[in-house]
Amino acid sequence: MSFDYDLVIIGAGVGGHGAALHAVKLGLKTAIIEAADMGGTCVNRGCIPSKALLAASGKVREFHNSQHLQEMGIQLGSVGFDRQAIADHATNLVDKIRGDLTNSLTRLKVETIRGWGKIAGEQKVSVKTDNEERFLTAKNIILSTGSIPFVPPGIEIDGDTVFTSDDAIKLDYLPDWVAIVGSGYIGLEFSDIYSALGCEITMIEALDVLMPGFDPDIATIAERVLLKPRDIETYSSTLAKKVTPGYPVIIELADAKTKETIDILEVDACLVATGRIPATKNLGLETIALETNRRGFIEVNDKMEVLKDGQPVPHLWAIGDATGKMMLAHAASAQGIIAVENICGNDRTIDYRSIPAAAFTHPEISYVGLSEPQAKELGEKEGFAIATARTYFKGNSKALAEGETDGIAKIIYRQDTGELLGVHIIGLHAADLIQEAANAIAQRQAVQDLAFNVHTHPTLSEVLDEAFKRAKV
Repeated sequence: MSFDYDLVIIGAGVGGHGAALHAVKLGLKTAIIEAADMGGTCVNRGCIPSKALLAASGKVREFHNSQHLQEMGIQLGSVGFDRQAIADHATNLVDKIRGDLTNSLTRLKVETIRGWGKIAGEQKVSVKTDNEERFLTAKNIILSTGSIPFVPPGIEIDGDTVFTSDDAIKLDYLPDWVAIVGSGYIGLEFSDIYSALGCEITMIEALDVLMPGFDPDIATIAERVLLKPRDIETYSSTLAKKVTPGYPVIIELADAKTKETIDILEVDACLVATGRIPATKNLGLETIALETNRRGFIEVNDKMEVLKDGQPVPHLWAIGDATGKMMLAHAASAQGIIAVENICGNDRTIDYRSIPAAAFTHPEISYVGLSEPQAKELGEKEGFAIATARTYFKGNSKALAEGETDGIAKIIYRQDTGELLGVHIIGLHAADLIQEAANAIAQRQAVQDLAFNVHTHPTLSEVLDEAFKRAKV
């Protein structure tokens, strides 16, 4: 049977884009279908614009820290900023990167098809626009449909006074008092932006601890460094039971266990940062008798083959947020490459343990591999003990020179073999430092071997070097 394409990708986010580029490199005739903005969540509503806002607001924070500057012999006059210019900085960056992404597809002769793509049968896709519906055949299909913000029951979104990160990145205005529901990386990053630009913040977390996705030691330090000095009011074990938009926004707080109301807040705005859910509706999965799991994710194996009743569906693959594995842009890109490799007959699987993550707060937080509780659980299951080692930025020459000494690096490893299991960093340029650890975990290296690597002096990388050297096996 002949096909219109060797590969059709539904969704032109970072994952779909990476898959398309790799497919062309391996000689596949490829088309990519997108109904909205090229670049998906990351480029348009996530990583890219938020990092632009963090970069600009971080400069404002730095210049306002007169004590820190004076210690280095620097004196500044008054510091001001233009909210609209900061917002424009983010918008301009989005436009540039979206344009670069689109141009790269055109240059490599990937056909870009605008419209709503969905499965129309085995190895068949439909693309619907306002004017028509057309059908394509493809030897292989990759679903890369991404995710949307999750809004808990009881919270009403109006996009103005109550909004998700999709709206927050526009920075249309700066609320005097903003509540942030959720203390994950999205909530943390926006608390960093808003506090730097002069907003009062209340952070509301439903779980027992703040920053539940981070290693406990890192979360403790992050609370001390990122929240308490900035006078950010925090609630844990607390539900935003009901949020009503308006002037003011009314937030009914409830005990997370009993669901009984404990307080009423009146704030100027509310950012709902409670995670994301897969965009897997209206994909035509029913045409091949395929269902998502109970959380709406498409089940896949580590080759990125879509699974039905535990078995691979021929010629169908899924990547990115829609799979629920790691909702990170670079994870989606990695998954896309793995899928294409397997489409071309190269047997490859993805290694989630070696994929790093970061929050671009000031200072940054990063991690890769297992947290200490996860490592202990694995050790109990497989019969080995774990150990940890910590080093501190306050003992690092480069951090001292920068006057940025808040932070630690924590490594977790097997006591018997020394295999590195996880690394967690909070501190200056943590997002860049984590890559060395990610590469080591990908190769399943042992700390006693890593201790012999030579690091440039004086650099922040010596924080990890010292941690490896402190490890006892």
